Amino acid sequence: MSRDSYVIDDSARSPDADIWFALPPGFIPLPLQDLTTAEGEPVQTEGPLSGLGPVLRLAQLLLETGAVHCSLGLHADDEGDGGLLLSLFTLAWRGTGWAPRSVLAARAAVGAEGAAHIEILDLPCGPAALVQTRLEAPSELGLGAPHGLLQVTAYVPCFDGRRIAILSLATTTGGHAEHYRDLLRNIAGTVSFEDPLPDASDSDVVPNKD
Repeated sequence: MSRDSYVIDDSARSPDADIWFALPPGFIPLPLQDLTTAEGEPVQTEGPLSGLGPVLRLAQLLLETGAVHCSLGLHADDEGDGGLLLSLFTLAWRGTGWAPRSVLAARAAVGAEGAAHIEILDLPCGPAALVQTRLEAPSELGLGAPHGLLQVTAYVPCFDGRRIAILSLATTTGGHAEHYRDLLRNIAGTVSFEDPLPDASDSDVVPNKD
């Protein structure tokens, strides 16, 4: 059986890199800093991103709240009508006072408002928490989500015990909650706070970074 392959993002080799992760096929990195013009209007997009104005406006909103990475997920609905399912993956950091990483993960989980699902994870990089919530989408985004956004979030404390990496998946497709939990759980399992690339080549399984 052949090994899965991932493209190495240039930022993964940056001397300033402090977290690495891998995204499965179907995710397109969004250049958050280029999504707005000087006037704050959405950039006109072409090709695969054309017609995705509402989603890009949501990405802009996420940037304003501190996201440092955002990727657009495009996946076929294998259990429905075969249509396209859209999601947004984001990475953000949260500073915190020092505590054991297991405590930080537990605190993040119980502190999430309106959690419909909570689980504690034992990842290769250490303890973490997975939380499912539902968010109200601002009407001006025009996302067509009358029941709000499904959001699944993984809280992964850093080795220093003073920062938490926050990995989130947001989608209007609330009926696939279990699948999005599985997807983010797998992504969180690839997180590393130590450089995994020294002996890697472009054909190896290697992660993206921000």
